[in-house]
Amino acid sequence: MIPLYSLYTDAATQPQSGLSAGGILLIHNHQQVQHGVALTATTTVLFYTDSQIVSQSLEKRYAKHYQAQVDALLAAQQPFQLVLTQWVPEKQNMGAHTLANQALHAREDVK
Repeated sequence: MIPLYSLYTDAATQPQSGLSAGGILLIHNHQQVQHGVALTATTTVLFYTDSQIVSQSLEKRYAKHYQAQVDALLAAQQPFQLVLTQWVPEKQNMGAHTLANQALHAREDVK
């Protein structure tokens, strides 16, 4: 029989103080090991995109036809300790969508 371990983790941050801590719970043979740890401050970026191909390409660090653009995005993420990329439906990305269309129309007006 293969031993079974269950591992649960979570983190919490107090925005006002900037303090963060993590919790770890390990369960094996109905026994629990609990551990709380202080986490050092990091810079985390939540990167939302309504493009599934961008999200998937960043996750894989590869794109069949747009590798240069993926590499540029990954390079832009380097200064940050953690970047979490999340795909969202277009309707949840309307602010950025509107700005992109405004910039596009401004470029068309210059022509």
